[in-house]
Amino acid sequence: MTQTDLPRGRFRAAASLSAFVCAAALLAALHGCESRPGGLQLNPPTPDPRVGLEAGMFDAGEAIWNMRMLSTTPPEEPFVGSTNSDLAFTGNYAIQGNYDGIQVWDLSDPANPTSVITYVCPASQSDVSVYGNLLFVSGEGRGGRLDCGDQGVPEAISHERLRGIRIFDISDISNPEYVANVQTCRGSHTHTVLKHPGDDENVYIYVSGSSSVRPPEELAGCSGLSPEEDPNSALFRIEVIRVPLDDPTTAAIVTSPRIFQDLVAPPRHGLSPADYREIEEARAEGAFIMTRRGQERVMPDRLAALMLDSIVEAREGDGDPTAADSAALHALLEEQAQADAEAMAAEEEEEDEGPPEPRPGPTQCHDITVYPAIGLAGGACGGYGLLLDITDPANPFRLAAVADSNFSYWHSATFSNDGSKVMFTDEWGGGGAPKCRVDDPMEWGANAIFTIEDGDMIFQSYYKMPAPQTNLENCVAHNGSLIPVPGRDIMIQGWYQGGISLIDWTDPTNPVEIAYHDRGPLNPERMQSAGSWSVYWYNGVIVNSEIARGLDIFELVPSEALTQNEIDAANSVVLVELNSQGQPIFEWPATFALARAYLDQLERWGGLSSRRINSARGDLDSAEEAMGAERTDMLNELAGSLADQQEGAADPDKVGKLVDALQRLAAEG
Repeated sequence: MTQTDLPRGRFRAAASLSAFVCAAALLAALHGCESRPGGLQLNPPTPDPRVGLEAGMFDAGEAIWNMRMLSTTPPEEPFVGSTNSDLAFTGNYAIQGNYDGIQVWDLSDPANPTSVITYVCPASQSDVSVYGNLLFVSGEGRGGRLDCGDQGVPEAISHERLRGIRIFDISDISNPEYVANVQTCRGSHTHTVLKHPGDDENVYIYVSGSSSVRPPEELAGCSGLSPEEDPNSALFRIEVIRVPLDDPTTAAIVTSPRIFQDLVAPPRHGLSPADYREIEEARAEGAFIMTRRGQERVMPDRLAALMLDSIVEAREGDGDPTAADSAALHALLEEQAQADAEAMAAEEEEEDEGPPEPRPGPTQCHDITVYPAIGLAGGACGGYGLLLDITDPANPFRLAAVADSNFSYWHSATFSNDGSKVMFTDEWGGGGAPKCRVDDPMEWGANAIFTIEDGDMIFQSYYKMPAPQTNLENCVAHNGSLIPVPGRDIMIQGWYQGGISLIDWTDPTNPVEIAYHDRGPLNPERMQSAGSWSVYWYNGVIVNSEIARGLDIFELVPSEALTQNEIDAANSVVLVELNSQGQPIFEWPATFALARAYLDQLERWGGLSSRRINSARGDLDSAEEAMGAERTDMLNELAGSLADQQEGAADPDKVGKLVDALQRLAAEG
């Protein structure tokens, strides 16, 4: 593993190598890793079965560990060949976004999900969120129409174009009613629904739009000038939409907070060893290499074909491009590379005459995750990770910002359930490139974990899905969610064609993979987009939006990393809805499974003596068999006995949680 281009200042990641090494039980003794509270030492399958899987659409090779697949369902006919995107959940339904609209699935039987409606309404990315009877859908592409038509919008300026938020009434989920939209200057790449605990009359939508600014002739008030030139610029801000619940048709933008104020361009890394190898291999095969800002890349086939066609047209030829046309394009690209180098040299000469003005930082977020229960949000904003105060929902403001030269594109954020940590993902390559190759640095296209201390974020470690993927598989960190295993921070996460990975990050310095599922490449001959766009836990199942193949549903199974009691306790949490960017706080009902889960954890990490754990398990079994006052007395007696031993326990906090679970269970009789 190579440590390359370390972050600066307090975000230096020199410790990240040891964190990765310590995660591997096989190497622990060799590298002198100390055991940490909550650390896991696992024995995953070796060699890793994810390596070398056969390609295919619905017949690709598969590898699975510590999970069970319940079903895999192909997309409905209108969406075959179109990109599936994000997921939202309400009741027994999963709503799956698609670049051509939305798909509603009934998950009542997760082994056999059924289609409720395939609603055609094109607009990339069609990210989805729900609140009550309202469904919100993002639209950013220039082809989205107000009328949901599929004919696109060919005009450069059109009042038929939709770039913003669509609002549907899903009182009848089998027949969504399009009731309103809110247009924005940069469209909505993603959005976040915030139901503030202090406001029962409205919900708020934070809009992240990363496209170009619309001309004012299309949407009045839009400006692409810098804030210095125009204080109303659509750059360097997010949009906050307020949606009155009693009349969503009046939804409108109420503020445009400039949460990027004073941020400068962050440090960035260059190409990886895998990138250089790929370029040299392509060059040897005669591929076209383009250069921008001193960085080479293989020209996409589509662009090369367009440029060759223009060369043929310029010489007034007909038919396919000739070898001479290819040579002409190679020569043109070499000239452009030389001009690029000269321009950069000229810039360096100008900089020698005086310190350059720092370039501005990000002008927009990619994704904002709100956690209303703690009044915080995590903004993944291109070149920065932001910590936001959202106690005033219409006026979020920045508390802290972190940058990391190992990160390319801060993509999304997830908080720990207690709000003491936050994990950011890095979508290096934009999700359309293979970035999990064997010689790609493990710190690039990974997750970064921070503790939240006094309103600041302190770097702890990186995590990247560990199985190397091929250059035929787009692979990088993407969307996921927490699973409510009590007393632990466990997250399921999608990695595009890297599959899905279950991560225990209870110890922020030592994240560990504890389960996975992966398929081989979609196409055996060329890189074609597929894999997990997003994967979330919802009411006992894990639902995966597969970009090309449809919908997968999994469940957890007991393993050396996770007991049946922990799984049962997690499944006791029941949500009425879930949005990936609106994080709920998990609260566990008092159950015997919850108490047993804490006992399992105390045993796993030596928090209590084996004798006391075995005794407590016996007492708990006896209490469960008893009824009424006898059960109550037995549970209270056990709780009191454990409370007396809490102070001297190796893990007093976990013993305290067990005592609380027993007392609540006793109170229920």
